[in-house]
Amino acid sequence: MDDQQLIEKTARQVVETHDPRSTPPRDFLGAVYDAGLAWVHFPVGLGGLGVSRGLQARADEVLQGAGGPSAFSLNPIGQGMAAPTVLEHAQPGLAAELLRPLATTEHIWCQLFSEPGAGSDLAGLATSAVQDGEEWVVNGQKVWTSLAHRARYALLLARTDPEQPKHKGLTYFVLDMHAPGVETRPLRQMTGQAEFNEVYLSDARIPDSHRLGAVGNGWRVAMTTLMNERSAIGSGSSVRGAGAIADAVELWARRPDLRTAVLRDKLAALWTRAEAQRLTSARAGRAATSGSPGPEGSIAKLVSAELNQHVYEFCMELLGPEAMLYGSYELRDLERGEAYRGPVQQRFLRSRANTIEGGTSEVLRNILGERILGLPGDLRADSGKAWKDIPRG
Repeated sequence: MDDQQLIEKTARQVVETHDPRSTPPRDFLGAVYDAGLAWVHFPVGLGGLGVSRGLQARADEVLQGAGGPSAFSLNPIGQGMAAPTVLEHAQPGLAAELLRPLATTEHIWCQLFSEPGAGSDLAGLATSAVQDGEEWVVNGQKVWTSLAHRARYALLLARTDPEQPKHKGLTYFVLDMHAPGVETRPLRQMTGQAEFNEVYLSDARIPDSHRLGAVGNGWRVAMTTLMNERSAIGSGSSVRGAGAIADAVELWARRPDLRTAVLRDKLAALWTRAEAQRLTSARAGRAATSGSPGPEGSIAKLVSAELNQHVYEFCMELLGPEAMLYGSYELRDLERGEAYRGPVQQRFLRSRANTIEGGTSEVLRNILGERILGLPGDLRADSGKAWKDIPRG
């Protein structure tokens, strides 16, 4: 039996013994984890079977095709970013403690990276972590943190040595969001939702056992998170015609009174782009090995973000004056699902963030230019300077 046959057989066994139609989602996802199908490339006993990463798509097709929940949709930062970071960099025993409740969505995760003064320049962050015996005391502010209001744990990047250059004085931690000194405040978006937050850390304490990687090696650990984040965001759906393009096609089918030949041509072009993106992502996924994603994941994220925006711009053009109608901007905090996505006008507004979140399109183009095309890097005036000596506005 080859690896693909093993994956398919194991997935069918999970579906047969835990019918998704009657099994609570957490119990079903727990069975998926125990069977080694949460992340098939992870080691046996930690949610995987030690096979190629590219076989994950086949496992998901069987499980979700039978009606099983998508762990990524319910816990995107935990499933797509925290899990591989914890596996690669956690101290002995910590991965085993954290991964199963993450996979079942019992523990939602968030990512404490961006700050008011450190967005695209992530390495310039100012949140400090000072060691006090077997603990670290953290002070600072993070912003644009998705799901922080629901999260039990956070991936935290903090500065532990301001005497070092900005990339070298960082250390990476897992923070308990229920710990004293952690305060979360919602940020209202123009959609009326509050899926992002600002987080204030006031003498919050983290045990040294929850440090990921060596002291001062936080940037390397953060690269594991970011490469997995961009790969996860850009991977999209493996189903033909799914995702944002499905919204455009559905709107076109529902409103024949708005159709024109010019708009038909635009929709056909968008469909072709969406299909090219889907097939490219599928090929990349199936060719993936058990290692961490490389900078190539930035291509998928860049293309999918800009395509999403163009699709919803088409929807607004098709609707014409109706596109200005929006039911309510009242503050809402909705569970993920159809209500969370809202009407197409809401999806258009939300899509404006696609080219900012998970790495701006400008940053991604720099990554692709430098790491894939081998072009000269940007001039960096602060290179080699101690972080404390770099001017900050």
